[in-house]
Amino acid sequence: MNKRETVLVAVCLLFTGCVSSTTGPLKPDPNDQDAAQINYQLGARYYRSGNYELARDRLLLSIKLDPKRAIAHSTLALTYEQLGNLRLATESYLNAVRLEPNNFDVLNTYAVFLCRQNRFDEARKHFDRAASIVENDNSEITLTNAGVCMVQKPDYAQAEVFFRQALERKPNYGEALLQLCLLMQRQGEFLSARAFLQRFLSNNAPSASVLYLGVQIEEELGDERARSEFVNQILRDFPTSPEARRVLESG
Repeated sequence: MNKRETVLVAVCLLFTGCVSSTTGPLKPDPNDQDAAQINYQLGARYYRSGNYELARDRLLLSIKLDPKRAIAHSTLALTYEQLGNLRLATESYLNAVRLEPNNFDVLNTYAVFLCRQNRFDEARKHFDRAASIVENDNSEITLTNAGVCMVQKPDYAQAEVFFRQALERKPNYGEALLQLCLLMQRQGEFLSARAFLQRFLSNNAPSASVLYLGVQIEEELGDERARSEFVNQILRDFPTSPEARRVLESG
């Protein structure tokens, strides 16, 4: 709400959306728009904090006040998914896509959902649509999500295509580099896995799990010196991590 609006009006909007006793054709009420936005924000906040029942109630109220708010439908879909109601989640996702078919965030979120349901071909179609939208300034994220989905299918060739497309959009995007490293490792292409890991490390601070990935790759390549460097860095920088315990236990 704007500061100039009274507290009484704010409370009315937040909880009821207010009721008018006037007659005649209904017109969009800017007060309803404000109330819808407030309830959407509250619903999204409840969702992020794990209060899914409260999130559902606020999002339903937001949609009642403004049925065309696609992001509210999309967030409601995520909420229904957490509540275990896949039928209503699917319905809400479809409503969001119908309302804003060129909203790349909505398309990406729906595609991730489809992938979790093992509907891989449908997911790929929506990832492609989201990545092709010119306004999508984070298309490398969309493409990386698509690659992860194809790994789960599994379709390693298509996954690699998506990861490389992500790097074409943003050459040093860390998640795509790590996913390519993991994909190469999974296929036994350890030199390629090493190269992608080195590219990642040249632009990103490593975690213990990333360094342990380096340990595993160098073990496969038989490079004891390189393996020892990764082990020493884990023990120095992450001495209490599970990875440190693993390398100590393995000698």
